[in-house]
Amino acid sequence: MSGDRLFAALAARAPEAVVLRGPARAWSARAVLDEVAVLAARLEGRRVLAVLADNSPAWVMADLAALQTGTVHLPLPAFFSAAQLAHMLTQTGADTLLTDQPERILALGLGFVAEAPWNGLSWLSRTTTAVQLPAGTAKISFTSGSTGTPKGACLTAAGLLATAAGLTRRLSGLNVTRHLVILPLALLLENTAGIYAPLLQGAEMVLPGLATLGWRGMAGFDPAALQQAVASAAPQSLILVPELLKAWTLLLQATGQHASPALAFAAVGGARVDRGLLMQARALGIPAYEGYGLTECGSVVCLNVPGDEGPGVGRPLPHVRLSIEDGEVRIATGAFLGYVEPAQSGRRTAPDGVFATGDLGEIDAQGHLRLSGRRKNLLITSFGRNISPEWVESVLLAQTAVAQAAVTGDARPWLAAVLVPARGATLADLQAAVARANSSLPDYARIGSFITAPPFTPDNGQATGNGRPVRSAISTQHAAALAALYATEDKPMPFYDQLVADTATDRAQLLGAPIIADCMQGQVALGSYLAFLGQAFHHVRHTTPLLMSVGARLSEPQAWLRRPVAEYIAEEIGHEEWILDDIRAAGGDADAARASRPDLPAELMVAYAYDLVHRGNPAGFFGMVFVLEGTSVALALMAADRIQQALQLPNAAFSYLRSHGTLDQEHTRHLADLLEQMTPADQQEVLRCARVFYRLYGDIFRALPSAKEATCN
Repeated sequence: MSGDRLFAALAARAPEAVVLRGPARAWSARAVLDEVAVLAARLEGRRVLAVLADNSPAWVMADLAALQTGTVHLPLPAFFSAAQLAHMLTQTGADTLLTDQPERILALGLGFVAEAPWNGLSWLSRTTTAVQLPAGTAKISFTSGSTGTPKGACLTAAGLLATAAGLTRRLSGLNVTRHLVILPLALLLENTAGIYAPLLQGAEMVLPGLATLGWRGMAGFDPAALQQAVASAAPQSLILVPELLKAWTLLLQATGQHASPALAFAAVGGARVDRGLLMQARALGIPAYEGYGLTECGSVVCLNVPGDEGPGVGRPLPHVRLSIEDGEVRIATGAFLGYVEPAQSGRRTAPDGVFATGDLGEIDAQGHLRLSGRRKNLLITSFGRNISPEWVESVLLAQTAVAQAAVTGDARPWLAAVLVPARGATLADLQAAVARANSSLPDYARIGSFITAPPFTPDNGQATGNGRPVRSAISTQHAAALAALYATEDKPMPFYDQLVADTATDRAQLLGAPIIADCMQGQVALGSYLAFLGQAFHHVRHTTPLLMSVGARLSEPQAWLRRPVAEYIAEEIGHEEWILDDIRAAGGDADAARASRPDLPAELMVAYAYDLVHRGNPAGFFGMVFVLEGTSVALALMAADRIQQALQLPNAAFSYLRSHGTLDQEHTRHLADLLEQMTPADQQEVLRCARVFYRLYGDIFRALPSAKEATCN
């Protein structure tokens, strides 16, 4: 099978039948074929066409034109970083690029120049050395996998269209005439199952922009926008990832609404889905059914459908050859040719056409595939029980209070979890959520304890582009706090690690401030950022005077701390001026900020710090250092990226956040050494003060105007 069948299906439609419906125009079958022919003529002689653009009819027609001319198509995910995009373009030797974000590409410095635009997209081209790709490559789909460097799978047109044909057969009883495209088209799942399959079915595709659907960057999603889009488009089918299904379900539960009655099928893939969530969704009118697939296998491999649903991820599609060897799922589809790699290292191929997935599973008596996790992620407790973290995580993620979860516990007596609380969730909410999850798990797979954390995102390296946790990065980032959960008297932990563990509740309260949750989801207003900088100026300008006071007030037994205090002073002096520079660069009034009085929470925190130094134990000031630097390490760099992306501010507006996010990583290691040398009495004072400063610093964030409030003002 080649692209001919796809174009034949398109040509067989009534000429005026709507095929692609965008925000500004509906494209008929005749118009699509004509426009694809125009673009195909321009693509003659081009080797690799990259596309970086929002969902639109133009994206689909570019994909079809590449397929028609034999030009390799390289979809570029908008959520990839500049370094990742440059890596993809360089590895593939892309010589042509269509985009609605030309500034991102031109800033890479790869030699692209502008030519006449096409269909609202900028046309960029360059002269570059061809990269040898496997013969028959039609599309290169990159995924970040478990590392930050994307890996490109070379795929055949025949393999991708076999997947689409298999889906068409599997869904033939549902009478799908309209499909709403929700996921970014750069994701192979939506490209294959949301474009090729509906084209073969004769269905119409509705293609709103991603922002209209509720996407707020890869870190956030507004389910109310999705509900409105579904109600407006009235599709029979759509595709979701588990996080979107959960957000939509929670919205419907909270508002008493139901999904569109026209909706007949909602495929859910990309990660494991708890069956309880599927049942909740169906009760609210979302006919959600789980599927399974991999990029290397042409996307969808198995799918549950109404009337044929097993306890796992479904029956394999007709074209799929699936087997289990030594517990591992192995698949052959004819889609995968190998990975793109630099010329000097050659390229890997699938020699027998069989792809070893790394997934553990079994096929039941009815022929349905049931997955039990990833081979490399398998946890073996100290009691010898094998546990898939994905299984336990899916149960945790079915709880309203849990936004993200990563389960650990290899070689430990019980499991622990790193939990990202949902917006507004308290520590008590999380404790109740874990208790509910544990009640449905066997005793050996229950969560014994947990810590809280900021969101896992591609930007901080703790999530892949499709939202899967990067376990190694999460474990490294939270190693001290996780170790503290397992500490015993026989193996006392360093005081810094104990401090992290003992202040986990206080830290969670600070990180739960609504403005922090909004920022991590890209919901930022300029007024909120300027307000944050203004309050930061008022407490940072006291850092050096406070440190000087600490040095002067240290007792003789504490005199050894004077040299480290002096080093802190040398590094911290003048940082308040960085903040004023940021205010100017962001368009604010730095002189007014300098002349203003702090808001009450900032004034109280500074006043408490001075009182502590002059009337109490000055060693307790290091509790403030621990809180401010620890919060900076956890949030500063990520927050700067979110704010800059949302507000389109220059780099000069983020010198304070970015410099402190980097500097404080070094300071944290230095602080840990200092704390270890303190007397037990001083250490306890640091712990007491850290708890106070978490509350005082959190009050500063809670008093800042939200994005909505700042916009209204």
